[in-house]
Order: sequence, then structure tokens, then C-alpha cells
Amino acid sequence: MNESDNNENSPKIWSGAGPDEVAADLRPLVDFRDEGLPLKELEKMLEKRLVPHLVRYDRPAFHSLYNFIPEPGARLGGELALRWNQGVTNWIVSPGGVMLEEMCGEALCRLFGLGPDAAATFMYCGTYANQQALYLALHRAAERRGFDLARTGISGFPDPGRLAILTSADAHFSLRHAARMLGMGENSLIPVPVDADRRMHSGALADTVETLKGRRDIIAVAATAGTTSTASVDPAPPVIEVCRKVGAWFHLDAAYGFSYKLLPECAPLFKGAEEADSITWDPHKNFGVPIPNSVLFVRERRDFERMSIFGKYFNREEDPEPNPGLKSPPSTRPLSALPLVATLRHLGVEGMRERLRGPFRAVRKLAEYLRGEPDMEPAHRPDLSLLCLRVTPPGVPSARLDELQSYIHERIKREARRSLSISRLDDRTVLRLVAISPGVTFEALRETIDHARELAADWRREQGL
Repeated sequence: MNESDNNENSPKIWSGAGPDEVAADLRPLVDFRDEGLPLKELEKMLEKRLVPHLVRYDRPAFHSLYNFIPEPGARLGGELALRWNQGVTNWIVSPGGVMLEEMCGEALCRLFGLGPDAAATFMYCGTYANQQALYLALHRAAERRGFDLARTGISGFPDPGRLAILTSADAHFSLRHAARMLGMGENSLIPVPVDADRRMHSGALADTVETLKGRRDIIAVAATAGTTSTASVDPAPPVIEVCRKVGAWFHLDAAYGFSYKLLPECAPLFKGAEEADSITWDPHKNFGVPIPNSVLFVRERRDFERMSIFGKYFNREEDPEPNPGLKSPPSTRPLSALPLVATLRHLGVEGMRERLRGPFRAVRKLAEYLRGEPDMEPAHRPDLSLLCLRVTPPGVPSARLDELQSYIHERIKREARRSLSISRLDDRTVLRLVAISPGVTFEALRETIDHARELAADWRREQGL
């Protein structure tokens, strides 16, 4: 490890070391001994051995994933939550923490324009929120068939193999986790093709429903607002129509995208979102709050009753006070609402809008710029602040373009001076640029594009093209 990698002024966004080198640096940290270390010495060890290998999400050259360093208000809330280490599962553990979570959830429902009966609960991550949402869908389907899923389990369905959940072909893999954990299996997930903008194709959705008629029982349709690969927003109205027609639960996985509903210029993309039976949202993705910070909304607060398990010493059925642990697991949870409350009070809603608007506009401007560049091929029109593209220099055979994108990605990863990610769309390899931090400007994105061009030229020389 180079000492300069730990410098605030280092051009690197992380050390760039390989797994073996990182492990060698970290080994003294896990050399647990009978004797302890003074805090000052421990702090120096952490700064020297761990910090260089952590990624600087706040650098303008970081545009690969949904991460950011907490903004000052969120940091204040996070430090207070850590100092007091409050569990907020039930009233007797933390009256203040419980009420703050409950009131924050109510305020968020109003902020996002959800209905008067909507409610929210905090979760550890979007994966768990999606899992609980599909459990609620399955539970309601069981109720309609006359049995209690919580007691009987999936075997209560005459033929569990008929159960189906429709999802976008670009849906997040956490839905596969959910299907596994619920005992439904991945075969219960039926992918619906996407259109040219990578949104769930409304015509294909209707065709899929017709094809499954009489053969499968559709218990839910899981749309996505901000797909993982392209941040595309599935249209809600066609999903609402299908769900009403077949009596299915409408879940909206908006872990990344729901924040943008606050922007007037993005609001039309979320038309009908308030009709969803459940919505997943991750404030830790683009609100600049500490991980973990995820929220599950439901349209009808009574739907959370399907999660309730009463205890003998807390979360008792006769308790008059609110107990968040009755709405969602786990039975120990952090005070995640506090950093979120703090950042919204510090920045204000309009300040948060401006925070979201900067990266959003940067990506839009980049997409416009690339449309006029003969050696660049945008893979879609961006709905939010993410763009996938391919570097396509003249003279490179189309059959080798996947190889070129992989080369660019690997070179950038090894250099550790900037960060982008890679994905697959319709069996094509694409480079993926994400703008989360307000520091990610059009100029910063264009610098990465220009560097990708330089690396493409290197590859062509190496390949003799």
C-alpha cells in the first residue's frame, strides 16, 4: 500500500489493491489477542490499514453504484443514533425512537403523496423490503382462498406450483431471493419483456397474462421504478389495470427511483405509484443517509397486521403504545429514521430536490452529448440519473465490442482513479454510469468518457486494429 493512497488529495478513489494485498493490510486488525490496544493506536492502525481500501463515494469520478458519503445533517443524526444505540422495535426499548420512526413514516407518506391510509416501516435493505412485500401478497392470496398463510404455510394452496409473480425482465435479483425465501421458487417469477426504453412493455404484460390464463395463478405484479441496470421506470397504469383484472397485488420496487418522485420534472414517470399495494424505497441510495436505511410503504396500514407476532414480555397484543416490531422484522433494529429526519430538516425538501437535480441533469446532458458522437452508443434514453452505453470506435468488428467494453472496465478498475460499472443488456456488454453524489457533474462524466476513448485506442493498438 502506498502511503499517498490515504491522502485526501490522492487522485485515486481507493487504493486499487488486489484481494491478497488488502487481506495482508487488514490481517493485524483481526489478530485478536488477550491484551487490548489504546484507542489512539487503534485509530492510527485503522487509518493506515483500512481507510485506503475504502471507496471515496464523494469523488466526482465515482459513478458506478448507488452509494454516497452521508451529508452533514445525516451525519449528525447518525452520530446521535450511534451514541445512544437505541433499538426501536418497541415502546419500552425507546419511546423517543419509536415515536420518531412512526411519525417519520407518516410524514414520508404525505411527502410522497400516498393515500390517507398509507403507512411505512423501516427495513434493513431493499431486499428485505421486497421480500416482505411479496410475503404480504402471498398472505392476501391465501386469505382469499380461506386459510392463514402464517399458520398453514405455502402448502395451504391446492397447487403451489401454479403461483406466479410477474416482473420486469430487468427486475432486481432480490425478487429471486424473495421467491426462494418464501418457498415459491424462482420458477414462480415470470419475466415480462421490456421496451426500447427498458421499461416493462405494457403490451407484453397483457399478452403474458393472457398466456398464463387457466394455467397459473398470478398473485402479484412487481414493477420497478429505477431498474438496477438502467434506472428505467416501469409504467404503473398498465400494471394497475392487470392487477385489478386478475386480483393481484401491485408491488413497486422503487428502491433507487422513488426519491425522484419529488422532482416535478420526473413526477410524470411515477403516475399511479400511489395505487401500489406496497413500495420499496432506499433513502441510503441517493438521500445521503447512512446504511442501512430502507422503507417499505403499504397503501393500507392494516396490511402490516399480517406481519404481527405478539410476545409475552414486549410487543404484547394489549400494549396501547406503538411497537414498530409488529409491522416488520427484525426484532432488533437501529434508529434509522433519525439520520433521515435530520437530513430532511437540514437541507429542507427543496434542498433535497436540488441535491437530486444536479446528478439527474448531468446524466441527461451526457446522453444528449453522446447522441452526436460517432464512437459512442447510448443503450437507452435515461429516465433518471443512470446511463448505459457502448464505446464503438470505427474499425472495430461488432463481434468484438463486448470484449472492448470489458477491457475498458477492467483497466479503469485497476487504475482506481475513477469508477464505472458494467452490465449486460440483451446479451450485449455495456458500460454503466451512475450519478448519485452532487459532485458528479457533466464535466466529470465527460472526463470518464474521454478516458474510455483513450483506453479504447490502447486496446485497438494491442489488437492490431
